[in-house]
Amino acid sequence: MIRVSNVSKTFTLSRKQQKEMGADFQGKTVHAVDDISFHCQPGRIFTLLGPNGAGKTTTLRMIATILKPSSGEILVSGYNTVSSGAEVRRRLGFLTGGTGLYDRLTPNELIDYFGKLNSMDARELAKRKDELFTLLGIHEFANRRIGRFSTGMKQKVSIARTVIHDPEVVVFDEPTSGLDVIAAKSIIDLIRNSKLQGKTVIFSTHIMSEVNMLSDDLAIIHKGKMIYNNTFEQFKSGMQEATLEDEFIRIAAAHDTINV
Repeated sequence: MIRVSNVSKTFTLSRKQQKEMGADFQGKTVHAVDDISFHCQPGRIFTLLGPNGAGKTTTLRMIATILKPSSGEILVSGYNTVSSGAEVRRRLGFLTGGTGLYDRLTPNELIDYFGKLNSMDARELAKRKDELFTLLGIHEFANRRIGRFSTGMKQKVSIARTVIHDPEVVVFDEPTSGLDVIAAKSIIDLIRNSKLQGKTVIFSTHIMSEVNMLSDDLAIIHKGKMIYNNTFEQFKSGMQEATLEDEFIRIAAAHDTINV
């Protein structure tokens, strides 16, 4: 379970960053996330949809304890992300494109390290690693140094690292971005398997085909604000446009009109 209650995140900008915002920008702060609330249930896939810069990654990083909310509260499996961050991290796996790998290590070495870091015993670690390497197709390059890998190969290893400790909550931040079709399918399969295992799953995307394939629940975040939050079936039944893309654009445009 993930419960996000009235959460906001404000960043203070340097002088250089203020200039980069453009001549029309006033003030010294940016509200990246503005008073959002939602909850994610076990055994369901919660999709956070929005354009680049909408606040998706900031929201997920707060859930993963990387950032602290400026206000509001986030609970993961009943634990507060600020006051009980260590307990949250024990129960959570977080995948983001901004996390690097150790180029001099092999997948076997890297995953062994993170398994031990999460206090897994040798037998449990070996079993879990074999399952993930089979699912993701890592066995064939498991003993090669990561520094020579393609983007897709590195992403597969990142996924294995994210879920090696079998977390009850998994957070995926645009996990298929920049990947080929085969690599992306492995990740989609893992997200589906996580749901079948009764895990709490939240992932962000701006790819509509992924929304259609995976979503049980859907929230749309736009310019830091939550402008839609309901089941995906409810979203589809209320569509006024012919495609998901056009419906998303309609909802975003309507929000912009209201806030002019």
